[in-house]
Amino acid sequence: MTSKPFIIAGLGNKGSMYCDTRHNIGFLVIDDLARRWGFEINSEKWNSLCSRTQLFGNTIFFLKPMTFMNLSGKGVTQFAQFYKICPEHILIIHDDLDMVPGRIKLVKGGGAGGHKGIKSLVEHLGSRDFYRLKVGIGRPGQGDVHGDFPIEKYVLGAFGEADYAVLDSRYDHIEEGVRLFFENDPGRAMSLLNSLK
Repeated sequence: MTSKPFIIAGLGNKGSMYCDTRHNIGFLVIDDLARRWGFEINSEKWNSLCSRTQLFGNTIFFLKPMTFMNLSGKGVTQFAQFYKICPEHILIIHDDLDMVPGRIKLVKGGGAGGHKGIKSLVEHLGSRDFYRLKVGIGRPGQGDVHGDFPIEKYVLGAFGEADYAVLDSRYDHIEEGVRLFFENDPGRAMSLLNSLK
């Protein structure tokens, strides 16, 4: 990876009614990173809350798209095009139904897997070559959630205490993995994050 600006974007839905829901895990994670690194994501540009900062020798744009999940790609793409940020320097944090709660996986490319925020990013960027930090939320039929529970209600539902505690235990590892990514070492970041069970 060459020395160019980075984008890290957490996906979610704006509004207080969504703030602690499973689908907003991207917002939760990126807010935690900003707190740890000593800044707030509170400027507004191109339909996103954003912050531009210098970390680990790089310029990094932290984004929270405010377009609702299904149009997440719009704001991210405007930043990428204006600042000439290549897809390989974009990291998207989002929820994943197909991984158990708290499971973390850093991948490059791949399909949307039914995630409308990722689908929007692929459509607007015209590329799948961005990185994705997927955070598991499980799905109905696992744990104490009945298999017939509607997916839409599940992802827009609040975390249970146990699942939230698992997520909270992952934040130190996420911080370290994202730092390695920004230091131009996505391979080591993958080794660290993808080994967590």
